[in-house]
Amino acid sequence: MEKRATRSWWVFLIAIVFAGVVAGGVLGSWASRNGYPLFTTGVLTPTLASNGATAPPASVGPLPDSFAPIIEPDLPSVVYISTTTVVNRKTYNSPFFNDPFFQQFFGQQQGPAVPQKEHALGSGFIVRPDGIIVTNNHVVRGATDIRVTLSDKREFKAKVLGTDARTDLAVLKIDATGLTPLRFGNSSQLRVGDIVFAIGDPFGVGETVTMGIISAKGRSNVGIEGPRSIQNFIQTDAAINPGNSGGPLINTRGEVIGIDTAIVTGGNGSEGNLGIGFAIPSDLARSVMTQLIEHGKVTRGQLGVNISDVDAVMAKQFGLPKAEGVIVDSVEPGSPAAKAGIQRGDILLEFNGAPVSSMNDLVLQVTQVQPGTKVTVQVFRNGKTFNVYPVLEEASTSTGTQQSSNAGQGSALEGVRVEDLTPQIASQLNLPADTYGVVVVAVDPNGPAAGILQRGDVIQEINRKHVPNVSAYNQLVQQVGDQPLVLLVNRGGQTVFISISPNGE
Repeated sequence: MEKRATRSWWVFLIAIVFAGVVAGGVLGSWASRNGYPLFTTGVLTPTLASNGATAPPASVGPLPDSFAPIIEPDLPSVVYISTTTVVNRKTYNSPFFNDPFFQQFFGQQQGPAVPQKEHALGSGFIVRPDGIIVTNNHVVRGATDIRVTLSDKREFKAKVLGTDARTDLAVLKIDATGLTPLRFGNSSQLRVGDIVFAIGDPFGVGETVTMGIISAKGRSNVGIEGPRSIQNFIQTDAAINPGNSGGPLINTRGEVIGIDTAIVTGGNGSEGNLGIGFAIPSDLARSVMTQLIEHGKVTRGQLGVNISDVDAVMAKQFGLPKAEGVIVDSVEPGSPAAKAGIQRGDILLEFNGAPVSSMNDLVLQVTQVQPGTKVTVQVFRNGKTFNVYPVLEEASTSTGTQQSSNAGQGSALEGVRVEDLTPQIASQLNLPADTYGVVVVAVDPNGPAAGILQRGDVIQEINRKHVPNVSAYNQLVQQVGDQPLVLLVNRGGQTVFISISPNGE
């Protein structure tokens, strides 16, 4: 009996295994016919649906073992620039007076100014065989002596053909021929994620190449050369350090697609690379370079308006369907904008058929058009959209299409103290005697308007209604209550629209 039971048990097990094999084969056959994998290792990869709803992962292909074939031909075209600047520094009659402890009793005790030499180092690259070199304006600004060293160790004294502070570019000339220039690429075709290489002389250690990608495009508000600078920077994580300024940023075809210009430094004052560097796009640099070579200066068109970005609060207040374009804070009298009928409070949506996305965007578009050119500007006013056709004039060093500060988002006007604007106060603020509005005399540093309004601001409108005096101001503030509002503020003689939302929302 025991042997028969054991034999029956083995027969049962063999039957189960056989049934499993048969079932597996049937299931596998069915899955194969219907396009389903039966077993997988790792992550299940979705197949592409017939309607294309699920896309397969993109492939960049195998990376090369070396980028030397791309970089080596460009290295002889990169130069190193050393400058000497003579500055007058104040001296002290005694070294003890450098100590703040002694200065609090005896003052600065300054002696005569003494000329001293300062040395700096930057980079650049050859753009013509006859010795034309491009670099940053801040590399050579104020220099009394400029020396260029080529990759073959030859050194030349350079002269400045022209500079442009607004784009931070400069063109130099050395007495050399038969040089190898770099080719310019098309920066408008760049995409975030493209591989790039920065070449230069960081910290003066010698020729260095670093690799990274395009991290972002169209960066502005980087703070180069002040608020009137023209900024449309390429951002990259390719290591850029002091000394790289003026060097080329090249693509995988060895073409210059940017000029290394600025970096974000550490909060403790350190100036090392943090993975955030900025380069001037090659398309902008090439245009400026050509004018500097041919004319020694750059001429640009001007529209003659001060502008601010449009946020959601402004869009709602002015009846714009969505936040887009820029708002005109003021119009220069007699400017192309004034002659074309553009008014304060207009919202500019397009320039020559291209959308206006920001203040910087419009500045960039206008300044790349030559004076005397008739342009088309799309304007939104009182719920209607129409075109005007100003003829641009040459921008001077002090006027043009400028960016106005946009105080942005705040909250209610609690903690803001105002007074009637008298002719005497207007005179103290260097404003015309007939300027209207109420002047801000105090802002609670702990209040909601701190950092938005400032002492000396003249509030002229609240939600597009005139504010002739304190009484009208109080009445309008009460009417608004806790709703968002838009102020027209005269600050230092220029008007600017400022939106304020309750609780910063």
